[in-house]
Amino acid sequence: MTASLSPVQVAQYQRDGFLFPVDCLTPEEVGHYRSRLEAFEREQGDTFGKLPGLVRSKSHLLFTWMDELVRHPKVLDAVESVIGPNILIYHLTSWLKEPNEPSHVSWHQDGTYFGLDPAEQITAWIALTDATPEMGCIKILPGSHVIGQKPHKDTATPGNLLSRGQTIQHRLDYSRHVMMPLKAGQISLHHTHIVHSSEPNQTDRRRIGIGVSYIPPHCRLVNDVRVTAALVRGRDEYGHFDLEPRPTGDFDAGSRAVHAAAVEQFFESNKLLAARRRSGNVGI
Repeated sequence: MTASLSPVQVAQYQRDGFLFPVDCLTPEEVGHYRSRLEAFEREQGDTFGKLPGLVRSKSHLLFTWMDELVRHPKVLDAVESVIGPNILIYHLTSWLKEPNEPSHVSWHQDGTYFGLDPAEQITAWIALTDATPEMGCIKILPGSHVIGQKPHKDTATPGNLLSRGQTIQHRLDYSRHVMMPLKAGQISLHHTHIVHSSEPNQTDRRRIGIGVSYIPPHCRLVNDVRVTAALVRGRDEYGHFDLEPRPTGDFDAGSRAVHAAAVEQFFESNKLLAARRRSGNVGI
């Protein structure tokens, strides 16, 4: 277990609220994880992002290969550089954009409906394909993490990949945005308060990314719903979350039951925090 980012890289992350690219997976590893994902899609007869049962959320509870991916030593080494040696996964979302489809992500902050205090969640976005500007890579506003958590409104824009279509209401200069392209096997890191978005994939190739929300165990949830998290490195001496078991197989009955309960708890917390934000009683 070791932190892998240089002091210069850590300082850059803290200043800008993001860092990219970080080389992590070999071409062989990328091919392995992508082939496992696409083999499952063929078995189910649909794309990963459109399968029922919220398969794209907390998928590390459903598949041994996804559980391996989110525990990849080089990914965790980079995360450890920022949040320390004790690491939990709070959430995971698979971000798939099919060729020439309208899928996009509105300008938002990841922490909007996470309800975590302190705001130390970091997203590692793992590229299983190239993610170019034409393919709808992440666009990010440098330094916007320093504004803190701002109000969002729920929207119903067709093709928005966010669960509520959440869009930041704070007026910002989006002309300052930076594209964050990645090659397959690279990751980017971004802060829970950084403002970011992405456009549709305008190419004939798939764009596949796995967004993993890592937190140190001293983070806590600010509402009354107790949710789950996966301990992936170090120790949890706080007990703020029910620890998730590793999957017993790939999409087997036991793993599906654990996943269904965890996802239900997460989105119940999400719903409660959204209601509190609308009322102005956020608590953080």
